Amino acid sequence: MTAVCTEREEKKDTSLSKSTRVVLIMEYDGTRYYGSQVQANLPTIQGEVEAALHKLTGEKSRVMATSRTDTGVHARGQVVSFRTGSSLPLQTFIKGINYYLPKDITVKDAFRASDSFNVRRSAIMREYSYYILNRPTRSPMQCKSSYQVASHLDTKAMNQACQALVGSHDFASFVTSLAGVKSTIRHIYKAKVTKDGDLVVFNVVANAFLPHQIRNTIGSLIKVGLGKITVDEFYNIVAAKRPGLAGPTAPARGLCLMQVSYPHPFRGDN
Repeated sequence: MTAVCTEREEKKDTSLSKSTRVVLIMEYDGTRYYGSQVQANLPTIQGEVEAALHKLTGEKSRVMATSRTDTGVHARGQVVSFRTGSSLPLQTFIKGINYYLPKDITVKDAFRASDSFNVRRSAIMREYSYYILNRPTRSPMQCKSSYQVASHLDTKAMNQACQALVGSHDFASFVTSLAGVKSTIRHIYKAKVTKDGDLVVFNVVANAFLPHQIRNTIGSLIKVGLGKITVDEFYNIVAAKRPGLAGPTAPARGLCLMQVSYPHPFRGDN
């Protein structure tokens, strides 16, 4: 039997066959946004990018991000992808999307990826930094990007506690709830605290993170730095594997997604 396609189906198939996957490297100040994932009637990073794409290409493209950053969390290296039937050069995508985006969100680079690429599942490492302003007075310059702790933090003790995080562990103690979480095992490649003037910075690299894992970790590390719990007690929190044990949850404004790593480099326009 000969297959018969309607004119609408033919156009749909042609558009789909010509579409390509574009990857964007993005930076944003998350202060004004209710996270990266789109929400009805609320400003989000995804919502702004999709609106900008629609203005640029006329398409309604669905944008997917590597990491779902929470309300108020920032990014210097967020990775998002979308499919498009547009033949615009990558540099035009960068300039055009940035033209329509608000000033606190920007596209830093753009690449093309294969159809098999999945921006989340294909990622092998994610790196975050958490910034703590460790001084008794506030900083007007850093109030949106750091969390102030007035009392002196013992960064040596905090680094000793960090060693309990490195490797593959069950991080159930660092989630508030297990709802929707299939596995609480994650592999952390690096966890380190450094001090640069008034800033104490926690840098962590892992294959993936649980919801609020980093901010709950920071809450416990700050307690170690203030002498409220010992390094051994921090180790016990990791070993307990009991949801809600770590914390308190540090404010979102100090957290920043630094970069995401993939097994193969992206490609530009040929």
